[in-house]
Amino acid sequence: MFSTKAEYGVRVMAHLAKQGGEAPIPLGTIADAEGLPLAYLEHLMQRLRRAGLVESRRGAHGGYTLAREAGEISMAEVVRALEGDIAPIECISADADGVLVCSREHTEPCPTKFLWTRVQGSIVRTLNEMTLDDLVQPLTQRKKATTV
Repeated sequence: MFSTKAEYGVRVMAHLAKQGGEAPIPLGTIADAEGLPLAYLEHLMQRLRRAGLVESRRGAHGGYTLAREAGEISMAEVVRALEGDIAPIECISADADGVLVCSREHTEPCPTKFLWTRVQGSIVRTLNEMTLDDLVQPLTQRKKATTV
C-alpha cells in the first residue's frame, strides 16, 4: 500500500519536472500550487534529497530542482526513496538476496504468496518502466503513445 508520502512526493517531483529546472523552486511555492502541507513536504524533500533525486539551494533565491533530467528518474526510485521497499501487503518482503518471502510462512508454504509476489512484480515493473518525464508529458502525447 502506498501512503501519502508516495502520493505527495510524486506530485512534488512532477511539479519540479514541469518547471523544467531553470531555477530552484521554493518549497512554499510548491506547497501552495499543489495544495499540500509545507511541514510535511519538508520531511519528504529530505528523503528525496538523500536519495539523490533533488538538489536544494539555500537563500533568497533558493529552493529545489531535480538532480537529474526527468527522463532519467524512474518512478520506482521516487517511491522507494519515500516508502522504502515496495510490497503490496505487509507480510511480503525481500530478503538479503532480493528473494520475496512471506513472514507468515513457518512450516507450511503460504497459499497466497504466489498472488502477492505477482502483484508486487507488476507494480515494480510498472514503476521501473515509467519515468518522471512520462508523468509530465501532455495528456495528448500520452494518449498517442498508448494507442500506437
